[in-house]
Amino acid sequence: MHSKRLLFTAVALCIFFCRPWYAFGQTEITVSAAISLKNAFTEIGKSFEAKNPTVKVLFNFGGSGDLARQIEAGAPVDVFASASPKDMNDIESKNLLVPETRAVFAGNSIVIVQPSQSSLKLAGMDDLKNPEVRRIGIGNPQTVPAGRYAGEVLAFFKLSDALKEKLIMGENVRQVLDYVVRGEVDAGIVYKTDALTQPTGARVFFSVPPQAHRPVLYPAAVIKNTKNPAAARLFVRFIAGDTAARRILEKYGFAKP
Repeated sequence: MHSKRLLFTAVALCIFFCRPWYAFGQTEITVSAAISLKNAFTEIGKSFEAKNPTVKVLFNFGGSGDLARQIEAGAPVDVFASASPKDMNDIESKNLLVPETRAVFAGNSIVIVQPSQSSLKLAGMDDLKNPEVRRIGIGNPQTVPAGRYAGEVLAFFKLSDALKEKLIMGENVRQVLDYVVRGEVDAGIVYKTDALTQPTGARVFFSVPPQAHRPVLYPAAVIKNTKNPAAARLFVRFIAGDTAARRILEKYGFAKP
């Protein structure tokens, strides 16, 4: 019995002293972020943790509308980063944000892509009316900001009625891009930054002019029910103003807001 007690004590001490020094008292924050931010935020999270070793960042990526509904339902989220002001406005209108923490930290643009292996000769918006183009992927406008921007683009070019039977809805912009890369649709309307993640799988054939849709802006804010307000505020300040975060966002194609 005595030897077992000594062994238990030794193991416990080893576990205690072998932990990294910063693990003691380490704070975790959950950041719900638009899936179009996934590549950039994964790298930003590592940069943030390197500068703030007592904070661990956990990410929950998805469509901004879905993430907003999760927060409304009480999901334990510390920071929300949306791909459009609308979803952030919805959360703010329900008094779920810490208002003074809200900041726009990035911008984006809309492009039309087709599978790289496609033989279709597409060059502009009117080419989407061609009978050879049978399926066009867009995000679900009900929950996906990219889908709402896509709807605005189609309306601007007066193509909404002509193309409505061709539209295939995705649950988020990355799913739309996957449809394109796998050749399941003939074209897709996505963010420029997402197209950049698949340089060999998708080809941009038209860059949508900014006047064809509302500005693509990414706001972030601290959620009122956060259990770690100081760390959450620190993260929002980091993505909105830190030089390292700005370099990473620009590396992945995001524009200054």
